[in-house]
Amino acid sequence: MPPNRDALPHPTPFRVLFLAVLFGVIAYMAVVIVGLVAYPPLPALIESLTSPEILFAVELSLITSAISTTLCVTAAVPVAYALVRFSFPGKRIANTIFNIPLALPPLVAGVALLIFYGPSAFGQMLSRWGLDVVYTPLGIIVAQFFVNLPYMVRITRSAFEAINPRYEHVARTLGCTEWGAFRQVTLPLAKNGLIAGLVITWSKSIGEFGAVLMLAGATQMKTETLPIALFLNMSTGDLDLAIAAAVILIVISVVSLSVFEHYSGTREVF
Repeated sequence: MPPNRDALPHPTPFRVLFLAVLFGVIAYMAVVIVGLVAYPPLPALIESLTSPEILFAVELSLITSAISTTLCVTAAVPVAYALVRFSFPGKRIANTIFNIPLALPPLVAGVALLIFYGPSAFGQMLSRWGLDVVYTPLGIIVAQFFVNLPYMVRITRSAFEAINPRYEHVARTLGCTEWGAFRQVTLPLAKNGLIAGLVITWSKSIGEFGAVLMLAGATQMKTETLPIALFLNMSTGDLDLAIAAAVILIVISVVSLSVFEHYSGTREVF
């Protein structure tokens, strides 16, 4: 008789040990996160969530993350496609440069941006033109874009790499231009990967702290995004407002990861 694929595998000490570690770690993470959400009384949490400061942080986070994510997608699509499909001198160096921000601590990236847009000649030139980046909401967008663009490029690149270039060649033999083949063939095939990258990049933009702190500062009701609100209120001992910001970030993270898992094609294998 053929083996019953629906039957549970026979438990062995090896399986039991590894599954025990798995569920133990999951339980630990769940208890820590749920404990944070459940710590304040519900009325206090609701009051904090609707406070003017948290509402301002939510609005600023949504606006800046939407703009920076749009910029990331706009830049990542041609960059990722060029890295996947084109051969050019210095391609390996270009790959390395795009990966550097992934390895840099966000605080270091923030300091680099602060120098570039502050005391450097370029920063002074922008100031003379009336375009101030340092310690302004514009700095939030710049910091989010710089830190998160490499993530969007990597995800977009993976989406393009999964597409057989023969589809584009066939489209061009049927009369499409390079742009037409890219727009009508490649982009639709990469749609799920692009949506997954957009969602996770947006989520990371909302949660960006280190680079934003360095470049835009932590000014209440001016450059106060959700992570900055959490930091400021923890610093001043207002635990309820800090937890309110943390709860919103947790919800955004969970929803974003769910959407990412759906569109990235990840499936459980039984």
